Amino acid sequence: MIGLFSEPERLACSRAGCSETAVWRIEWRNPKIHSADRVKVWLACEDHREYLENFLASRDFPVTVLALTPEDAP
Repeated sequence: MIGLFSEPERLACSRAGCSETAVWRIEWRNPKIHSADRVKVWLACEDHREYLENFLASRDFPVTVLALTPEDAP
């Protein structure tokens, strides 16, 4: 039977043009438009974690970086 067993969906990096598998979860929010309970999430591969984190931090957005866990998978 085809489709009975399949590979888990891969989480891709959020960096434009990147299709690498994400290993980091970057949680952030824009305090000017989001309340404290509204958190957005970007995913990052090893190569783009620092770039994405710095992009958000340079705008004074609260940023938290966490390693992805199996619970993060779809």
